[in-house]
Amino acid sequence: MEKENRVEFKVSGKYALFTDPLTKIGGEKCSYHIPTYEALKGILSSVYWKPTIVWIIDRVRVMKRIRTQTRSAKPVKYGGEGSKRNDLAIYTYLADVEYQVQAHFDWNCYREDMANDRNENKHFFVAKRMINIGGRRDIFLGARECQGYVEPCKFGAGKSEYDDYGEIEFAMMFHGFDYPDEQGKDEFHARFWRPKMVDGKIDFIRPEACSIRKVVRTMKANPPESVGLEEDGLLEGFEEWEDHK
Repeated sequence: MEKENRVEFKVSGKYALFTDPLTKIGGEKCSYHIPTYEALKGILSSVYWKPTIVWIIDRVRVMKRIRTQTRSAKPVKYGGEGSKRNDLAIYTYLADVEYQVQAHFDWNCYREDMANDRNENKHFFVAKRMINIGGRRDIFLGARECQGYVEPCKFGAGKSEYDDYGEIEFAMMFHGFDYPDEQGKDEFHARFWRPKMVDGKIDFIRPEACSIRKVVRTMKANPPESVGLEEDGLLEGFEEWEDHK
């Protein structure tokens, strides 16, 4: 069934770096060939986020040919007694990326303190408006040095370089994180899955459908406080939209 609160947008950038966060602490970094669920959720959260909702990424469409490019970097490494040095490292990025994303939001049932803020129409309206203006915060494609740009689109519109390409299966890769305030447990989990791309489209499984998990550490939920939409100044024009929808 089609979700009434579904949003669609395009995100693009010169570079992207989608890495497994459990292994990215080393000197070398190499991007996955496709964006992770967590990276796309982070992009949408930068566009619009409230603790009342949890963004669910449904699908992504790869629009441009998957290409990699290596670049040298000098990450800072700290030694004993406060000393630090710059080591040379090689990062492998995705180059010239463009994706179409389809997503929807569910209520965060573990935030009962935000129950009065569960107005689907208002959150959907504000999310669409934030997509139209390119997001509330800066957009990054997996890493801070990879600036991204968001704009509205119709999922499936336009030509992808993977149209009629067939099926590509990927090895096990990082899916996303389970945060304590989104799962009701005092644990921080990392999820993994085996994605498959068909004609450039990848259908993400929901977080609870991931059977492969790793406990990263114990963690108590410390959710941020949030003011309502009206107090946050995000409902300007909502009444006019309600009258003309």
